[in-house]
Order: sequence, then structure tokens, then C-alpha cells
Amino acid sequence: MSTVLIDYDSGNLHSAEKAFQRMAREAGPGAGPVIVSDRAEDVAQADRVVLPGDGAFPACLAGLRARTGLFEAMVDAVTRRAVPFMGICVGMQMLATRGHEYAVTDGLGLVSGEVVPIAPSDPALKVPHMGWNDLVIDRAHPVLDGIATGDHAYFVHSYQFSVADPAARLAHVDYGGDVTAIVARENVIGLQFHPEKSQATGLRMIANFLSWAP
Repeated sequence: MSTVLIDYDSGNLHSAEKAFQRMAREAGPGAGPVIVSDRAEDVAQADRVVLPGDGAFPACLAGLRARTGLFEAMVDAVTRRAVPFMGICVGMQMLATRGHEYAVTDGLGLVSGEVVPIAPSDPALKVPHMGWNDLVIDRAHPVLDGIATGDHAYFVHSYQFSVADPAARLAHVDYGGDVTAIVARENVIGLQFHPEKSQATGLRMIANFLSWAP
């Protein structure tokens, strides 16, 4: 078993790499190696794929598509091979049907919905939504094993995923209104927050992902 974190110059992957490698070591030899790669052939052979992302939705998607063969290998992994797939932050947002950041941009369409600006009802709440917030668990999922409402996660974002089907939303947070925190469908899960920065909560989700068999 192997896990590939896709590198397409969307930000610093060092902390995510270290967190995934740590949990793979703790899980034992069955978890397999964890690597960061921008090579289509590595993604094509991976047993699990992680798509991180920092920045604007259109720029991240364009950067991913610009890598020769990488986008196609990722889509093949998640759709035809149906490997466990995790999107993080903008990587989660790119799972949507389309995004509305700067320009209307088609997403991957793996989880139906739109990525729209956060609009807190309380004007004292600033955008971006930055810092720790309490998760509210809406639905059970294997990657959420051991995670409960009230557990903390670390967020940095100005846009949120508005799901078309409420069943696709596993968790949300309150930030002047409901803000989607986790989405999932079949072999795909997306986290709006950064699990590698979310201490015990995030590490538990990473460990669960590494053993998830959809």
C-alpha cells in the first residue's frame, strides 16, 4: 500500500508530509510508504491519493491541469480505480461542481455543489475564517472514527463548499452560520481544515484515512 500527496506547487507540503508519514509509521508496515510527488506515474500506482491546496480555486485547478499527465492520473485513480482520495482545504473545494472565486470555474465534479464566499451573519467575524473552531459532526464515516462534536480543527479559508445533497456533508462549524467542514461521497472525502495542523483531531483522521477501505 502506498499514499501519494500530489505536489503541484500549491503550497508548502512539508507539514502534511510529516503528519502522514508519522501516522503511517504508527500504523505499522501495512500502511505502506507516504511520498510527495508531481509525477503522474506515482499517482497512477498509488493505493491512496491526497490532494492538498492553498490559494485561489482557479489558480490551484489551473496549476494541477498544467502538470503533464498528473491531472489525468489523479482523475483515473479516483474514478476508475476508486482508490481512497482525500482533498484538503482548496483540494477539498476542487471536488465541487464549480467554484465562484474570482471567476466561475468548473471543478472536478466529484461531490456536487458550489464553492461560495463565507458570509458570517455577525459583522464582527472576519473573513478569512482563520484559526481553531469546533467541529459539529453531522454524519458518521470511517475517517471520523473516534472524532466527536466539539473536537477542534484549524481553518484558513474565505470560501466554503455548499453541497447540493445534504447527505454529502459530514461535518460543519459555526462561524456566523453553518460552514461546511467535511464532505464525502463513495471513495472521496474532503476536509476544509488542515488535518496536519489540527493536532490530535487531525492526526486521528489521517490515521483513519490510511486504513480506510471504501
